[in-house]
Amino acid sequence: MLLQTITYSIAFALAATGQLPMKNQPQQYPGAKKTDQFDIYHGVRVSDPYRWLENLDSAETRAWVEAENQLTNAWLEKFPEREHLRKRLTELWNYERYSVPYKRAGRYFFRRNDGLQNQPVVYTQRSLQGQPEVLIDPNKLSKDGTVALKDSAVSPDGKYYAYAVAEAGSDWTEWHVRDIDTKKNLDDHLKWIKFSGVSWAADSRGFYYSRYDAPEGDNRLKDINYFPKLYFHRLGESQAQDQLIYHRPDQKEWSFNGIATKDGKYLLIEVGRGTEDKNLLYYQDLEHPQSSIKPLVETWQASYSYLGNQGSKFWFLSNDKAPRGKILEIDLNNPGREHWKEMLAESKDAIETASMVNNSFIISYLHHARHKILIKPLAGKAVELELPGIGSAGGFYGEQDATETFFSWTSFNTPARIYHLDLLSGKTTLFKKPKVKFDPGDYVTRQVFYNSKDGTRIPMFITHHRNLKRNADNPTLLYGYGGFNISLTPYFSVSNLVWMETGGIYAVPNLRGGGEYGQQWHEAGTKTKKQNVFDDFISAAEWLIANNYTSSRHLGISGGSNGGLLVAAVLLQRPDLFAAAVPAVGVLDMLRFNKFTIGWAWESDYGSPENEAEFKALYAYSPYHNIKPGIQYPATLVTTADHDDRVYPAHSFKFTAALQVAQASTDPILIRIETRAGHGAGKPTSKRIEEAADKLAFLRYFLTGEDRSHE
Repeated sequence: MLLQTITYSIAFALAATGQLPMKNQPQQYPGAKKTDQFDIYHGVRVSDPYRWLENLDSAETRAWVEAENQLTNAWLEKFPEREHLRKRLTELWNYERYSVPYKRAGRYFFRRNDGLQNQPVVYTQRSLQGQPEVLIDPNKLSKDGTVALKDSAVSPDGKYYAYAVAEAGSDWTEWHVRDIDTKKNLDDHLKWIKFSGVSWAADSRGFYYSRYDAPEGDNRLKDINYFPKLYFHRLGESQAQDQLIYHRPDQKEWSFNGIATKDGKYLLIEVGRGTEDKNLLYYQDLEHPQSSIKPLVETWQASYSYLGNQGSKFWFLSNDKAPRGKILEIDLNNPGREHWKEMLAESKDAIETASMVNNSFIISYLHHARHKILIKPLAGKAVELELPGIGSAGGFYGEQDATETFFSWTSFNTPARIYHLDLLSGKTTLFKKPKVKFDPGDYVTRQVFYNSKDGTRIPMFITHHRNLKRNADNPTLLYGYGGFNISLTPYFSVSNLVWMETGGIYAVPNLRGGGEYGQQWHEAGTKTKKQNVFDDFISAAEWLIANNYTSSRHLGISGGSNGGLLVAAVLLQRPDLFAAAVPAVGVLDMLRFNKFTIGWAWESDYGSPENEAEFKALYAYSPYHNIKPGIQYPATLVTTADHDDRVYPAHSFKFTAALQVAQASTDPILIRIETRAGHGAGKPTSKRIEEAADKLAFLRYFLTGEDRSHE
């Protein structure tokens, strides 16, 4: 038998009767068989008893998934606040949301969601006051709203809109081209593209893009992604006719981003290697089509992100000998390092992003994890842009010679507003302001600093209702990420708002591994130093308790992807510190993460199990391998999706199976497995609301201190 008969009896009985265990009674879980599978790493024998769950389509795995979902659904249906939370989430989510517009060839382009649409709709208009026209409505591409628009690019002449769609949350995209005037698609259809945008040629006759060879067999969700190639696609031709521009059969991990300059003179090729914050640069003289591709930067020493150019003079955002970032000028006529010029020096604040509009650099600095915007003309003094308050600003898209741009601004209690910026006058005008059914003035955010285990000073945002009284009974949600140079700045979330409406505190520490303070801050939370990230998170929890915001009985933790790893590792290291945990789409088997899809690319942050020193660090905290039987672990809701082709779902499956067997507490270990969904991007609004309601109901149930017995 695939699973013991008792497994099905327990699961089906729970679903049929709606009965959950009485308080202080052990939970009965669907059985997951244990095998004697093991591997040897550097002389260390490592067991992997649930490896069979890596086969997602086997009858055994499908049966286990069905039984687990039945158990989880039985719990969710009994949470008393779930329906109320779902209704309030739906009410608040129903507001207009806009993307940051950009202008191309005399037209403005943006996306708008009228409130509860599963996917935002693409609009275009000819003037700021003009009537918007629907260009593409992704909601018409599927009945369940699971086909999403992932990326797009307008041709320089403004006639064509290239766009990528992804199904069920997959990282794989398919590109199409739409005639903007007729609103009809051309015959162009490109497949097997992942992690690549497109760059139109200056004459609008085609574009550059990167793709993989089509995966073979039935393991498209699982297969490792190596050897991408850079192509040029000419409009009207089939993908089979696309011109191969550059590839490196000797370098399976190299990826290529082709950038055609607006003047039509050059093709710049940014060469990446996984998620490493370093790249190479190559270029080709397009005025001489037969010219070879030449190297510009040939060593993996730093990152160089293209901002713009004037003829042979190119400008890059770089961390070359500047861990917090600077702007460089490199002249292709004199490309030697001794001729490079520093256009903007490194400052005490880290640069997160930069763009070039109106022949000015628009630089987004991180000042203690909140944005500060500086506008620096090629010739002239820099001016700081006044922002509405402490929060996050994004956007600043546009042509290099454009005289206007748009940006968004948001905070923990303010939905994203869109502003228009006239770069000639410096005037900022509110363009779109969403109307949400709550009063932002009811909520306050403060930033505190605390010391981690090794004494490092860590910033943390704390947001709650202004009338909240600080005491040990406050349900508190601690959210973290801490990796891949990603910074957590203030942002608005309907889910977090509902959490705070019900009396909760929301806290976000800026952990090492992120990019809040530049390259050194990031590297302090990588590879053999990854434990710093967990220590930072644990110290944040201890600070909240010591300062009377909450107590362990009322403290929950949450995070997704790399943040799911964070939550899982920390709940195992300090199970006494938390009452509930929600690790979402987490990287949880740190010895096999590089075996699936794009996982190998994360070795720049995590290290490699093939390296003995890095193996020891990985094995020491890998959630799947550090579960200990007989420990009272917090109530845990693992979440994943059956189509997640970035963090393979087996991470969550194996971790859940192992944790359920080990759990000594009566608090449950549950897993919520979403169908027709991926890692998170493009998830329909309806699924987002359902997931948020389930997560909040779970957290409220286990953090509020109410009687959890069932009559």
